[in-house]
Amino acid sequence: MLHYRTYLHEPNAPWVTFIHGAGGSSSIWYKQIKEYKQRFNVLCIDLRGHGKSDVTWQKGDTFNEIAEDVKKVLDHLNLTKTHMIGISLGTIVVQTFARIYPNQVESMILAGAVIQLNLRTKFLLSIGNMCKNIFPYMWLYRFFAWIIMPKKSHTESRYAFIRQAKKMCQKEFVRWFSLTKSVNPYLRNLQKVVKGIPTLFIMGQEDYLFITPVKELVKRQKDLELASIENCGHVCNIDQPERFNEISIDFINDLTSKSTIISA
Repeated sequence: MLHYRTYLHEPNAPWVTFIHGAGGSSSIWYKQIKEYKQRFNVLCIDLRGHGKSDVTWQKGDTFNEIAEDVKKVLDHLNLTKTHMIGISLGTIVVQTFARIYPNQVESMILAGAVIQLNLRTKFLLSIGNMCKNIFPYMWLYRFFAWIIMPKKSHTESRYAFIRQAKKMCQKEFVRWFSLTKSVNPYLRNLQKVVKGIPTLFIMGQEDYLFITPVKELVKRQKDLELASIENCGHVCNIDQPERFNEISIDFINDLTSKSTIISA
């Protein structure tokens, strides 16, 4: 089973599950835990090949198997309902889990969401896929970190991800990177099947590779919400943690209040 950590507030408090991105670990949420554990029961998970998890890949594994990893943790803890927060590629894991187990997801907060790859991103990923078995994976990871988070204001986020990625091995990086080959058509189908679950996108206004598709999606699907944060890049929970925490906590509290009114 995946490695996880829990922070318990009180028995009847809502649960919030944090899902990190590729190359990171649950420690990427270090600027959220203090605020969240004062209000919610918190679950932080290390995905396979990351952090302290020792779950291994099998040939042909996809995001479905990663979502099943998460499911095993929730079942182990007897969690029947949870709000889910993902960052970067972790947002794909969250949406995949919601597609398979919609009744177990109270809401989705998708930060730095990857919902479509533009031509530039697909070109960069194709180069990465050609080179992933040739060059040391940290060369590629540093390259993509600079592409995605280029500004001086993104320095802390960039180095946080690079620091965590150093704990991966080449084999795990290659397996995660290989998932990007078919991610675009997968994402198009994914957006069609997770409707009905309250969803908030939190994007940095400087997240130039990924924010435009999110804006277009939110315009088409009026039930979705988008909060964009100024002076903020891809890893918005680190670039602007106070604003991120305020927006995300308010979203969950509003949903909890509405649920309480309805049940009363």
